[in-house]
Amino acid sequence: MKAGIVGLPNVGKSTLFNCLSNAKAQSANFPFCTIEPNIGVVNVPDARLEKLEELVNPERVVPATVEIVDIAGLVKGASKGEGLGNQFLGNIRETDAILHVLRCFDNDNIVHVDGSVDPIRDKETIDMELQLKDLESVEKKLDKVKRAAKTGNKEAQKEEAVLTTLKEGLESGTSVRAIQFSDDDRAEYVKPMQLITDKPVMYVCNVDEEAAATGNAYVEEVRKAVANENAEVIFLAVGTEADITELETYEERQLFLEDLGLSEPGSAKLIRGAYKLLDLETYFTAGVKEVRAWTIPVGATAPQAAGVIHTDFEKGFIRAEVISYDDYVKYGSEAKVKEAGRMRVEGKEYIVKDGDVMHFRFNV
Repeated sequence: MKAGIVGLPNVGKSTLFNCLSNAKAQSANFPFCTIEPNIGVVNVPDARLEKLEELVNPERVVPATVEIVDIAGLVKGASKGEGLGNQFLGNIRETDAILHVLRCFDNDNIVHVDGSVDPIRDKETIDMELQLKDLESVEKKLDKVKRAAKTGNKEAQKEEAVLTTLKEGLESGTSVRAIQFSDDDRAEYVKPMQLITDKPVMYVCNVDEEAAATGNAYVEEVRKAVANENAEVIFLAVGTEADITELETYEERQLFLEDLGLSEPGSAKLIRGAYKLLDLETYFTAGVKEVRAWTIPVGATAPQAAGVIHTDFEKGFIRAEVISYDDYVKYGSEAKVKEAGRMRVEGKEYIVKDGDVMHFRFNV
């Protein structure tokens, strides 16, 4: 599962990517610097993992990770191949969620591709290009489905109605995620098309250092503009985040954050947000060899969670021994949880909860 960073050129995408991953993407003050998408595997910050490490004192700790893709700056006309349009749109299509970076700071030294700072206009430029690409896909599909619908095929007629609604919505400048459908229609007809504007989105407002703790008027404008999209809006000072990552020690970084009025880097908030956006959650395994966070989709069953460790665990699943994270912390060790009768034995139907500490019994 991966989230793609998109935005106009020069809004801070590559600098943000550098903060998030240790891969140093090229960052320059002109468009089209990032041509191939850079991919970084980023650790998901999780205080629960640190607490389990403290209690278990293992030989090693392995955090959950999420893949972040830095996609080159999109420009007006990308859907028609302007700039490096088609390639970029293809790269976005391959991601599962979108982190849309908007420039929400004034700085005369950093050129804006459209000559002035206006995050709403920038958002609409990108939205329009993505919507036009989706419209192209919908129109192609609609042509095929119409022919089948004319023969009286009831299923095709139903699909035609959904596609027509999609087409009208996109033509009016509405992203697919904001077009209303029944859950069944969305699952059956909309989701399988993997349309770009149906992907979950988080708007990342890149502010200056003064606004790092509280945001600014540009951020409020963005919040109002996306109110109907069911999208999260976060703000962070990307340039300042980059400075923080350059500091050598944890203590130095904490002092810098305190000076800004922040309890943690904004990038940590963003990574957790991306993880949630991808509909992912974490369960833990905890032993003296290793304390580890494992990534699963929300709603995964115990055998599916076991399969993340090894496919044999899923095939030969017998049962899962489960301790809730809160119980593990309350009693302080697995042995004490067992003594208190708080370890549960769960079968194949069990839906794993975020934060469960688990052991699997299996037989291959």
